[in-house]
Amino acid sequence: MARVFDVIEYPDEKSGEIVHRFPEKGDADYRIGSQVIVRESQKAVFFRDGAALDVFGSGRHTIATANIPLLTKKLQDIFTSGKTVFPAEVFFVSMKEFANRKWGTPQPIIVRNPGVGLGVALLQGFGTYSFQVGDPQQFVTQIVGAQASYHTDDIEDRLRTILLSILSDVLGETTEAKNVLDLIGLTEELGAAVRAKAQDDFEAIGLTIKSFYIGNLKPSSNSAQELRDMGMLDMATYTQLQAADAMRDAAQNPSGGAGLTAGIGAGMGVGDAIRQAIQQRPPDVQGGAQAVKSGIRPVMTPAEAAEVLRVSEEDVIAAIEEGGLKAKKLGKAYRISDDALEEFLNS
Repeated sequence: MARVFDVIEYPDEKSGEIVHRFPEKGDADYRIGSQVIVRESQKAVFFRDGAALDVFGSGRHTIATANIPLLTKKLQDIFTSGKTVFPAEVFFVSMKEFANRKWGTPQPIIVRNPGVGLGVALLQGFGTYSFQVGDPQQFVTQIVGAQASYHTDDIEDRLRTILLSILSDVLGETTEAKNVLDLIGLTEELGAAVRAKAQDDFEAIGLTIKSFYIGNLKPSSNSAQELRDMGMLDMATYTQLQAADAMRDAAQNPSGGAGLTAGIGAGMGVGDAIRQAIQQRPPDVQGGAQAVKSGIRPVMTPAEAAEVLRVSEEDVIAAIEEGGLKAKKLGKAYRISDDALEEFLNS
């Protein structure tokens, strides 16, 4: 016969542990009159023969047929010292809120972007959420089963999948009327919508979602490649977007001319793609390109060329020393002609 327990409790709750089974393996023998002690942050689900018979709240409980009526239907009478003994198990369930759980988008979420660019955008985001056990008996019977211990790590992938699926739906519904720029300013409203829609899915497994916060929501930094991989861009449009990305990266590169040369001058057909992109824009947009060209002087210092290119003077000098940008050296100073700069941009 298994050990007979007169006191059943679980005082040393571990971090991240949602459910702990007592005993961890097999059944324990309890007797009518045994005490079940449940902490303030716990509930205890009493099982016998695989069936949940009752749920105890916080406090000290005495096992008796009066507080577990179903016990009398399955009780096998074994007498030890004149007292009835029976095999059973107790699952202690933590009722605290499991807060500051992390979520993020492993893959960008595609949304409509009406009136802007291609009409679609890829969004990435991250944030936190929290949950709590709402129905201990349902959670144990439906999710935990006979496991000795069940932790947040065991269920977080499932919860994040639910939340990201609902976030995609909410973003899709919202972008029917708003573009991505509007969306980024609505993180609080979007979070509340996800929390409300996720409630039924959480309740179906005995949980309650307490919060869902969007810490950051922004367009993906590699949208052109990702849209191309999805088969949503033709090669011409893709090349134009790549060229624009290269110009942007070169303008932001503080490390020297190698990045400038690679970003602006290298790559198959980049110069042609830039010209085509400018030619295909409406006249009012083309005016911006003409304004840049009008800023090119017949002869420029590296600092003046850097102003035209929107990069640092060090980047320009590095490009000259690497041979990518032609310049005349007069003493210790460089001078760059407008033809040389235009040739560099178109190379």
